Amino acid sequence: MSQPTIIATRESRLALWQAEHVRDVLTTRFGLQVELLGMTTRGDQILDRSLSKVGGKGLFVKELETALETGQAHLAVHSLKDVPMDLPPGFSLAAIWEREDPRDAFVSNDFDSLAALPHGAVVGTSSLRRVVQLLGLRPDLRIEPLRGNLDTRLRKLDEGGFHAIVLAAAGLKRLGLASRIRACFDPNDMIPAAGQGALGIEVREDATALRGLLAQTVHMPTFLAAHAERAVSRALGGSCSMPLAAHAVWEGPTLRLDAALGDAADPARPLLRTRLAAAITDEAAARALGTTAADELRAAGAASYLPAT
Repeated sequence: MSQPTIIATRESRLALWQAEHVRDVLTTRFGLQVELLGMTTRGDQILDRSLSKVGGKGLFVKELETALETGQAHLAVHSLKDVPMDLPPGFSLAAIWEREDPRDAFVSNDFDSLAALPHGAVVGTSSLRRVVQLLGLRPDLRIEPLRGNLDTRLRKLDEGGFHAIVLAAAGLKRLGLASRIRACFDPNDMIPAAGQGALGIEVREDATALRGLLAQTVHMPTFLAAHAERAVSRALGGSCSMPLAAHAVWEGPTLRLDAALGDAADPARPLLRTRLAAAITDEAAARALGTTAADELRAAGAASYLPAT
């Protein structure tokens, strides 16, 4: 009997759903025997500080990469928005799968929309990207940090700590919790994070056979859109401490890319925005579109918004 293929995954309910989804596809399509290796990451353990202060979203993938490096696992499944823009040497993003709803969701037990919130309402999120865009829409809001997995965040809302919270619609829908969504933000008002809603599969670069197999599972429209989005952040030195949004949508053969940058030190400062579109047929062109969007943000004054290096 051949050795099973091991998927390294975080142990949150959403992460396990994602890993099980990948397991089922690989089993059905390729006849692989697949097992899961559940792991707790530093990002899951540190809940009393924002990610931007303790090392960024890379804290959600480091332990999984260690499992790949040591041979404990063969692939790792991530929410693509949590994957750093540049992987460590020896690792490869082998596949990007079709994304779920990329929008941000407004979740509240008492109010139907952001506009319905009372003056000074408390809204929970620890995403700097969401903070700057929420304050752009409602400068009167009080934004409070909200960490933890999806179920933990919903529990904190239900316990009365917030008038509303903002979550990724994709996670709620994947876990059968779409009924908790009171409204989804228009992406023109709340631009999603790069890769939001998509799954990324990471492997060791020397896993040639596995990479070839996973290449057959790539969803090319999502793959190209995500690479354009991620290129914006990469060109600006993207990290969790940068309130950057980037979202690309297809309009026929044309990919339209929207990006916005806020100031982490002054979240009420006006956002810098850009919108570009181009006919895209390959990864190089997608990355070039994202790089051009970053250039436009720099021309609009991004240097004064970015953390000093």
